[in-house]
Order: sequence, then structure tokens, then C-alpha cells
Amino acid sequence: MSASLPQGFPQPTDTNVIEVKEYPQYRAVTYTHTGDSRMATRAAFNPLYQHISSNQIAMTTPVEARYVKEGKQTEVSFLYSTPDMTPQKIDSRVMVRDTSPMMVVSIGIQGAYSWESYEQNLQKLKEWLAQHPEYEVVSPPRRLLYNSPMTPEDLKRSEVQIEIRLK
Repeated sequence: MSASLPQGFPQPTDTNVIEVKEYPQYRAVTYTHTGDSRMATRAAFNPLYQHISSNQIAMTTPVEARYVKEGKQTEVSFLYSTPDMTPQKIDSRVMVRDTSPMMVVSIGIQGAYSWESYEQNLQKLKEWLAQHPEYEVVSPPRRLLYNSPMTPEDLKRSEVQIEIRLK
């Protein structure tokens, strides 16, 4: 990882491991992309980068992509290092939002950030959930992307996650 994790974030899940993790409250700047979810992170990069640059906010890892309406609406976020950071300027193309603490089931991935990889690993999480009826899904899936575009494809790390709670 080339940047630090937000305060209190757990380490990335190991490759091909499925685990339940807890995340603290965090603050992020978010761009909502309407259209093909495969293009969301690319479309979001410039508005998000301009926001952190104009507010002199350090880049953290991971970048978060929430698939609100899979294939049609995606929220892409750059996470702030602490939940109390307050930007001075907010462009109309982005919004700052707080996310409450959450529990997720997560699978660690190494390799290209392809849509096929996302779908295959999401299916593995759904199969895991079918075998663990003590949990219920709380919200749509998300993806955490840990590396810069300059990282070789085969070395990139990511996670697919589904927010859950005990029934």
C-alpha cells in the first residue's frame, strides 16, 4: 500500500480468505456515478482528486466503491484519515458523508481490478452467507481498492465486502 489506512481501519484481508471484520466510523468525500459501474472509479477520480487537492487533504487507501444499484449507480469515495476532518471547500460534484461503524464479510483479492474478478468474488461471499444463516445482509456490496493505478496489475490488492449483522 502506498498510502496509510484511515484511523482505526483493519488491515486488508489476505488473498482468498473470507473473514468477518469490524470497521469504525469514518468520513469520506463521495462522487456518485450514474451509468455503467465498470466505469465508476475512472469517472470519479478527477472530481475526488480535485477535492482532496484543493483542501490539502492527504490521500489514504483504500478507495471505496459502493454498488448502490449494481450496474447503474455507484458511489466512489476517497476516505479521510480521521472522522473529524472538515474540508474548507466542497465542489457541487461531490459530497462529504459520515459512515457509521459496520460489520462486513470480506474476501481478499490479488490481481487486476476487473469487473469479472469483482463478480466472481461477490459470488463467493454470497455462497459463504448461504452457509452462515446467522448473518443477514444490511446493504449493497462494496469494493475496497488498495493500490494506485501505477501498481502492476498482478500485484494489486482489493477486497469485496458485504455489510452484515447478526440476526
